[in-house]
Amino acid sequence: MKKLILDVDIGVDDAQALMIAVTAPDVEILGITCCHGNTSLDNVLKNTLRVLQVCNRLDIPVYKGFSRPLLASKQHASDYHGKDGLGDVPDPDAPGLDLLKKKKAAQAMLKIARENPGEVTLVATAPLTNLAVAVQLDPSFPKKLKALYIMGGNTDSRGNTTVCGEFNFVADPEAAYIVLDRYTCPTYIAAWEFCCRSSISWSFWDEWLSTNTKKAAFIKKISTLSMKKARSAEYQKEVVAGKGFNPCDVFALAAAVDDGFITESEEVAVTVELDGRNTRGMMVMDYMEQLKKDHKAVIIKSVDLEKLKKMLFRAVQ
Repeated sequence: MKKLILDVDIGVDDAQALMIAVTAPDVEILGITCCHGNTSLDNVLKNTLRVLQVCNRLDIPVYKGFSRPLLASKQHASDYHGKDGLGDVPDPDAPGLDLLKKKKAAQAMLKIARENPGEVTLVATAPLTNLAVAVQLDPSFPKKLKALYIMGGNTDSRGNTTVCGEFNFVADPEAAYIVLDRYTCPTYIAAWEFCCRSSISWSFWDEWLSTNTKKAAFIKKISTLSMKKARSAEYQKEVVAGKGFNPCDVFALAAAVDDGFITESEEVAVTVELDGRNTRGMMVMDYMEQLKKDHKAVIIKSVDLEKLKKMLFRAVQ
């Protein structure tokens, strides 16, 4: 069994990733840690429980993390995901926050890794605040992990939140810097430009959500707002290759659960720019090796989209 911790800020693509995780064969989710990001932390917590309820997996422990970044101003993505993070289509029967575990997210990460040394893969699809605090509390934490998969950062200095910055890194640049500096476990990064180049066709989207199941209906309902935005001419100009929808967080999760998903990658040392009016939060690729870092991240360049389509169909069955 692959043992996972998911660190999330549940919006629409996080929800899709979570649904893939709970239906992936030979995968055990040991905990879900929640962070500020696409929406407020309270909404993230509610959304996580809501997705788990749809998947009949409220047995998975959920932990409350940080509601704000270490130093930066708070960001949100309500223009895309909706004010509540899930398309502003509330469910009156959604589970309550009394189901949350009492232990905080960073402490939960440390405990889970300590109890399963070398076996846990951490998948981070949110701003990296929880991860940064965890390594501050226990500098040996990364050594206990099997691997770390991140959706965040960018490779071509093309931003989606600022001129040069991707949302998850811009939402907490200091946290991203700490994680890329101190996590020396095998680290895989699904960056913004790669996600855009790996867009899945709208024809697949329509076929996928025509599946006659409760889960497919749920995804369709919460995605209506974001997909209207994604199909707009304005948004398609923003992405690197506007050929379809970009379930960004799904790529990092799929790579974590299927060792054969990544078909092309490169290893390079990376860091995060903390200064600069236009470049704060931008991921820096050190091809000239001037940073003198021994640890190099695996930058995902291409993946097996047919495998991803199968995962997506399985997620809504």
